[in-house]
This record gives sequence, structure tokens and C-alpha cells, in this order.
Amino acid sequence: MGTASNSAAYEAMQRRIANSEWTKKQIAALSKLGYQVADRTVAGVLVELRNQGLFEAGLVVVGTLAYMSWLNEYGSIATATATVPAPAAQDVQLARRQTLKLATPVSFLSAMHATQLPFVLLTRAPSKNPTSVKLPGAEGRRVDVLAPGPIWGEIVAVPELEWHAQTIPFYDYLLEGSRAAAALAGGHCVPTRLPEVARLIWHKLYSSTRLGADPAKAQKNLVQAATLAAILIEQEGVLLRESYREAPRELRNAAHSRLPRLEGLLAEHPRARDEFRKLR
Repeated sequence: MGTASNSAAYEAMQRRIANSEWTKKQIAALSKLGYQVADRTVAGVLVELRNQGLFEAGLVVVGTLAYMSWLNEYGSIATATATVPAPAAQDVQLARRQTLKLATPVSFLSAMHATQLPFVLLTRAPSKNPTSVKLPGAEGRRVDVLAPGPIWGEIVAVPELEWHAQTIPFYDYLLEGSRAAAALAGGHCVPTRLPEVARLIWHKLYSSTRLGADPAKAQKNLVQAATLAAILIEQEGVLLRESYREAPRELRNAAHSRLPRLEGLLAEHPRARDEFRKLR
């Protein structure tokens, strides 16, 4: 926006448009090479959260979208199986470890409405406080807000977002030391924040032992943990060993309880399988 004579503003906007078109072409090329690119709905959510400064304030992308982003960070390809759906078909999960560093509160619901997508509120009985939004339809994407807590699924207030979150045990461990990263979605490369990869592995193994009522999700977490572990051992093996010693005991115990299943999943990657056997 500006006067017709403001050539500097016009040229700056032309450069932005050209850069946007270049980015779209690069992401399309990366997708053909096997990089994980989420769909336009996910892009709309991430871009709006970025525009609101929430990732810079400490909001972290977790769940399958974090897994996809770490695959991209390492330049690795993982194919879908009969028991694990394609990564791009997943929801958006967000988490904060502590109060986000915002100058003033940012309404999470207003941010979702700003995407111009028809999100509706989701609440979990008996609580009347929403922790998620969802698009209509059985396959509609949902966006969840999560936070650390000793009990799985409690509802806690997130005042700086004028919202609520569901608690997940050991999320304080998972989110500590999160780092700046990027997610590919739609035609965008969106700056975000991710959990440290080794912590993500241990927490996914732990989660896979706590989802007895949802075996498909438990299997998904197990496969994702095994995949990231194989990649990490191949490229930065010492990091996994060091992080194991620093992980909470319950997460280490979960890794041991999953060893028989991990050995089966890592049959084609003996180096990673043997590395898990050494963990004591």
C-alpha cells in the first residue's frame, strides 16, 4: 500500500512477491525429493502463529509435525506403512513449557480465526474449557495446545493465550532446550521451534507405553521414535547415549520395556538395534 510515486515501496513488494514464488518452487522441488511437506491448512495455522510472534515467545511444535520437521532437518526420508499413516495427514500439536514471553496476551482463538479456516471449539468433559480447535468433518485437522503436568489430560489455564491446555507428563523435560527450526507446509517455509531430537525420541517411547486405549497412536509413536533414533545414531550417535543418561528414570524404563519391539523395527538397522541393547 502506498502512493503511485513511491517506487521504493513498489520495488520492495515486488521483491517479496518474487521471493514468495521462488520459495513455493523450492518447496515443491523438495517435496518431490521426499521431504515432508504439510498441507495448506497446516501452513495457514503455522504462518498465523508465526505472525503473532508465538514461536519466538517460546511456543513449540510437537507431535507428528515435529517428527516431520526433524526428518527434514536431517535430510532423511521415511515412508508410511500399513500401521502408521502418512505424516502429512496429522494434526497440529503445540506446547509451552512456561509462560510465553509476550508483551501482551495473544488470543489463541483469534489467531485461529485469522487463518480464515472454519475452526470450531473442542472441549473435553467434564471441563467446559476448550483446549483444541478442529475443522469440520471426520478428517478435519485439529490444533491442540499441550503443557507439562504430572497427570495425563488435566486441563490447565494458559492466560497469555486466553486459552487452556491439556497436560502431558514429562513435557517439562521434552520442551527444555527447544530450538529454532523450520517447518515446510503448503508453499511456505515457516520458522518455528522444535523439541531437542533426542528428548523427542525418549518421550515418544514413553508415550507409546501410555496409550493402551489407542494402539494405533502408540504404534505410531514407537515407529517415529525408532526412525529418529536410527537417523540420530547414524549421524550423531553419542548424542543419544548422553541424552539417555539425562532422561528421567520413567522414560528410561519405557525404553527398556519397548526393546523387544524396537529390535523388530530396527532389524534392518543393526547399528541402531545394538545401540539400544547397550543402554543400561
